[in-house]
Amino acid sequence: MSEAVLGNVPFRVDNCSIERSLAIVGEKWTLLVLREAFSGVRRFADMQAATGAPRQVLSARLTRLVEEGLLRKVPYREPGQRRRDEYRLTQMGLDLYPALIALMHWGDRHLADQEGPPVILTHRGCGAVVEQHFRCAEGHQVAGPREVTPRPGPGARLSAAARAGSAGG
Repeated sequence: MSEAVLGNVPFRVDNCSIERSLAIVGEKWTLLVLREAFSGVRRFADMQAATGAPRQVLSARLTRLVEEGLLRKVPYREPGQRRRDEYRLTQMGLDLYPALIALMHWGDRHLADQEGPPVILTHRGCGAVVEQHFRCAEGHQVAGPREVTPRPGPGARLSAAARAGSAGG
C-alpha cells in the first residue's frame, strides 16, 4: 500500500484524488475528447474528425466518460436519419476545464513550436488573454508549490504503521 508523509505522519494514498482522476482522464484520447467537448464538439463524427481517434477507441472513451459522469448523451435526429446521440459535458465534466487549461498553458510554455502556442484563449467579454492563477481562501496569490503546505484532509487515512504507533502510545 502506498503512503505519503504529511506533517511527519504517514498516510495511505490509496484514496489519492490525483490517482483517481488519472484513472478516468489520464489517457491521450480521453483528454482530446474533452478538449473538443469544451470547444463545443458534440457529435461522434465531428469528434472523430477533430481528434483523429480510431472509431473503436473514440467509442470506448465516450462510453467511459458517460459511465463516469463527465459526459451525458442527448438524443437527436437529423431529418431522414436514424436517432443518434450527442455528448454534452456534465457539471463534473465542466469542472475539469481549469485542469485542461492548466495542461494547455504548460504545453504552451514548454512544448509549443518556435512561433508560439497554436491557440490563445481570450475572454469573450473584453478580448483579454485568459490567464490562470491560484489563490488561497484569503485571496493571496500562490506562485508555486513552495508556497503550499499539504495537510491531511477529512478523507486522509493513517497508514498501518501510524495506527500501530498511536495505539501503542
